[in-house]
Amino acid sequence: MFLLGLGAATFPAAETLAQAINRQAVVERHKVVNTTTDSLASLNVGNGAFAMTVDVTGLQSFPEYYAKGVPLGTQSEWGWHSFPNREGYKVEEAQRQYELNGRKIPYTVQVKTPERNKQAVDFLRANPHRLQLGNLGFVLLKKDGSRAGIKDLRELRQELNPWTGEISSHFTLEGTAVDVVTVGHQQTDAVAVQVRSGLVKQGRLKVFLRLPYPTAQWDDVGVNYKDADRHQSTIEWERGNMAVVAHRLDADQYQVIFDWNGKGKLAAGPQPHEFVLTPDGKLDVLEVSARFSPPMTYKLGPLGFAATQKSSVAGWKSFWQSGGAVDFGATADPRAKELERRMILSEYLIRSQETGQFPPQETGLVYNSWYGKPHLEMHYWHAMHYGLWGRTDLLQKSLDWYLRPEIIAGAKAIAQRQGFEGLRWQKMTDNQGREAPSSVGAFLIWQQPHFIYLAELVRRDNHPEAQKKYQELVFATADFMASYPFYEQAKDRYILGKGLIPAQERFKAEETFNPTYELVYWHWALTTAQDWRKRAGLQPNPKYAEVLQKLAKLPEAQGVYLAAESAPDSYTNPEFITDHPSVLGALGMMPGTGQQDLATMRRTFDLVWKGWNWPHTWGWDFPMTSMTATRLGLPDKAVDALLMPIKTNTYLPNGHNFQDDRLRLYLPGNGGLLAAVALMCAGYDGSKTANPGIPQGWKVKWEGLKPMP
Repeated sequence: MFLLGLGAATFPAAETLAQAINRQAVVERHKVVNTTTDSLASLNVGNGAFAMTVDVTGLQSFPEYYAKGVPLGTQSEWGWHSFPNREGYKVEEAQRQYELNGRKIPYTVQVKTPERNKQAVDFLRANPHRLQLGNLGFVLLKKDGSRAGIKDLRELRQELNPWTGEISSHFTLEGTAVDVVTVGHQQTDAVAVQVRSGLVKQGRLKVFLRLPYPTAQWDDVGVNYKDADRHQSTIEWERGNMAVVAHRLDADQYQVIFDWNGKGKLAAGPQPHEFVLTPDGKLDVLEVSARFSPPMTYKLGPLGFAATQKSSVAGWKSFWQSGGAVDFGATADPRAKELERRMILSEYLIRSQETGQFPPQETGLVYNSWYGKPHLEMHYWHAMHYGLWGRTDLLQKSLDWYLRPEIIAGAKAIAQRQGFEGLRWQKMTDNQGREAPSSVGAFLIWQQPHFIYLAELVRRDNHPEAQKKYQELVFATADFMASYPFYEQAKDRYILGKGLIPAQERFKAEETFNPTYELVYWHWALTTAQDWRKRAGLQPNPKYAEVLQKLAKLPEAQGVYLAAESAPDSYTNPEFITDHPSVLGALGMMPGTGQQDLATMRRTFDLVWKGWNWPHTWGWDFPMTSMTATRLGLPDKAVDALLMPIKTNTYLPNGHNFQDDRLRLYLPGNGGLLAAVALMCAGYDGSKTANPGIPQGWKVKWEGLKPMP
C-alpha cells in the first residue's frame, strides 16, 4: 500500500532515455537469492520445451517437502500418458444438446448422469495427461550413515543468474561444504550439475532418480510413489560412464540417459523405481548430466556438464540480446524497481517453460493444472507479448501448432457438429487437439479470434511470409466467426449468444448474450480477416461484411458499459463484480474499433477500479486493467494496476505469480505483465503520446518494442 500511495505529481514528464541499454546489467540486478528452505522459492532451468524445477540443493533432493509449494517438477512438451480406455468411453457420452436460438446444438460438457456418462467425462478430462518425468536429486548421508533431511542443511545460499540460466547452490552438511552448479541444455531436454564437496570422496553424496506414477488428478506434483506395480523401469543399457533408464507406463515410454565424470555405478535403489549413481570416491568433483527423451538410439556420446553449461550461457545470452528491452533503473519511484524485477523474472520463466511447439498449460512445465492440458483462451496471455517484444520467432513456435492436420481436424469437427462453418477452436485441449469435456470451456468463445490476433502480430513484425503461411486458417477462423452470430430479424442485428460464457465466467451459458469484450473482439477479428483477404488479392467476404455492419452495439446503462447485454445488474449483483473484469478488455486488450466511446469507457474504468471485488480475480486481470488505463491516458493507474496489493497479484521472489494454495504459480499473469509493459512504453497504433503508460517523472530506456494494435 505504501508503494501504491506514492504520488508522482511532483516529478517532471516521463522521459525516454536515448542511450543504449546495458542489457546484462538490467538482467543481473534481478538475480534471485535463496537463503531458506521456503517451499515457494524453488527455481527452474529449461529450454522452453523442457524444464526442471529444483530445491535449495540445486536438484530435486526433497520433492515431498516442496509438494505444496512450487513443486519440483520435470516436464516436457512430449511427455504425455493415457490410462487404458478399457471401458471404451467415447466423447459422444460427454455431449449434451442445448436448445439455443431455435435449434439444438451439442456441447461437450461435464455430464453428471447417468453414472456411465459421468465416468466417461472423468476419463476424458483426465486423459491424456502431462507426465512428471522423474525426481533427480542428491542422496546426502550424515556421518552415522543415515540419510540427511532438508533441515540438516546449514549455511544455505542459492542464486539464479537469469542472464546465463545458471543456478549456484551452497550448503553444508555437518560442517562439510557442498557447492552445486545446475544448468539446462538449450537444444536438448537435459540438465547437468557440477558438485564440489568432500562428501563426494567420502561416499556421502550420490545422485538418485526416482520415477513417479501419474495421479490422474487435476494436479500432479510428481511425488506419487504409490502404484509401483502399475509401471516398469529398468536400467536398459550401461557402458563405462553412461547408462540408460527406461520407464514404461501402459502404452507409453521414455528414457533418461545419464553420463558422469570419473568412475561410478548406476544401480537400482532401495525404493521401487529408484536408481542411484554412486561415485567411486576418487574425486571430490562430480559432474552428471541427464537427458530425458522419448525412446531413441543409444548411439550417443556423453553430453557432459561443460557442454550443457556452454549451451545454457550461449542460449540465454542470445535470448536476452534479442528483441526488446526495458530499463527502469534511472527512475527514483520505488514502484519502478519492483516492476522491473517482475518483468525480468517473467521473461526468464516464460522463456524457460513456454516456448515449445505447443500452447502451454497455466502452470508451465512445473506441475499439472487441469491435468496438464492447455487452455487456448489463455494462449493470448501466454504468448501475445512476444509479438510486442520483437520475438515473434518464439511466438510462431506455438502458433504453428494450429497448422497441424490433427488440430485443424478437431476444430473443424466441433464446428460441423454444431452446425457452423469453418473452424471452432478448442478450449481445453491436449497435445493432439482433442476437446476435453468442460461445462465452462465448451461455451467460451474468446479463444476463437486469438489465432487471427497472434497471426497478425507475426505479420506486423516484418514477416511478410506470414500472410501465405497463416491466411487459410485466418479465413477458416473468420468463417466460424461469421456463421456463429444469431440474426435477430425483429431488430435487424446479429448477436453473440445465447449459448456462451464470456471471459468473465460468472454468467450462465443459456441466458447470456452480447458480452461487451467479445463484441469488440469479434468486430476487430472480422475486420482484420477482411484486410488479410485484400492482401491476398481476394474480394471482401460478403458474410463478414454483413455481420460487421449489423453486429449488436455495445451494451450500456447509466453511462457505463455492461459485462453483457443480458446482465443489466452487472454492477449490482455481487457475483458479477468478481472474476475477470473483462469489460475493460474491450479497450485495453482491444484497440479502438469505432464501437467504443472513450468517455463511457473511462466511467466504466472508474466504476470497476473503485467497486470491483479485487480479491476474487486472477493474475491476468491486473495487466488487463493496466492496458485499459494506458489507452485511457492514466499512466499512474497503469502502474498501480500492475502492482495492486492483492493476493492473486503476488509475485514471489522467484518471479512466479502466486494465486492461491491450488495455483501456486500462474504464468498467464507473467505473460500479461510483459504485454502491459510493452504497451506502456511503445504505445499502440495511433497513440500520440510517448510512453503512454509511463508515469510522470519516470526515466525509462526501451528498445526493440512494437506498438500494440
